[in-house]
Amino acid sequence: MKNEIIVNDIKNMIYEVRGKQVMLASDVAIMYNVETKRINEIVKRNIERFPEDFCFQLNKEEFEIIKYQKSLRSQIATLNKSDNIRGMHVKYLPYVFTEYGIIMLSGLLKSEVAIKVNVLIVKAFVEMKKYFRGNSFQRLNNIETKILEHDNEIKLLQDAFDKFKPNNDHLFFEGQIYDAHSLLLDILESSKESIIIIDNYADKKLLDLLSKTKKKVKVYSKNMDYDLIKKYMSQYNNVEITENKTFHDRFIIIDNKDLYHCGASFKELGKKCFCLSKIEDEEIITNLLNKIGGCYEK
Repeated sequence: MKNEIIVNDIKNMIYEVRGKQVMLASDVAIMYNVETKRINEIVKRNIERFPEDFCFQLNKEEFEIIKYQKSLRSQIATLNKSDNIRGMHVKYLPYVFTEYGIIMLSGLLKSEVAIKVNVLIVKAFVEMKKYFRGNSFQRLNNIETKILEHDNEIKLLQDAFDKFKPNNDHLFFEGQIYDAHSLLLDILESSKESIIIIDNYADKKLLDLLSKTKKKVKVYSKNMDYDLIKKYMSQYNNVEITENKTFHDRFIIIDNKDLYHCGASFKELGKKCFCLSKIEDEEIITNLLNKIGGCYEK
């Protein structure tokens, strides 16, 4: 019965570090009834006998974790409280021993106490291995559950963020005149530095739209009513119009980086089904700007 109590006490001294079950040098010293300094001396003098799977020195983070775990465990019944916390306030980071290290250490100590206690320590290690192995599936299940929960939370957050992402493709059906004009004005107002509009038929409808924004606009077109433009410029000074016969479709370029393609003429916005799409290919934007390079410097 006494041996069973000691084995249970030893099990409270075993921790899992780096995937191995280990005991602190200070706890081993308690069981062998020697000073921790004696244990450390044996290791240093016989370091070739203690490879990493026998013995290794904890890093600061590992030591802090063991200190915390040790504070939570119940006091060992056969040892007093002061002994149980011995070694927790150390100048140097402590050594820990695996089952193999314990066996090697007991042979080097060559004491009667070490030989007797060693059997109990090894037995405690065996029982703790069974415990860790038996609970590994449960721990894996817990980890998998947490991962699934986190995945679901991330998906929910992503879905929420997606709702706030700007829609780059806008399809307007016949009759959505206000919506189409409203979006076009929002695009123009989003500019901070420059607006470029490419429209082969720059007419009164386009000028009416541009009169509603205070932003500076450069318009490239091949068919222009110069008399109408002159009248517009006499009242508004936000538009610069240049003749260009290179293009067929209508485009809007905001701040030299945001490119929109408009599938309908600006005077027909919302009257028939059309699409207003944002093009995010930087190469296309660069090529388009190069096409008007003779008239506009990027």
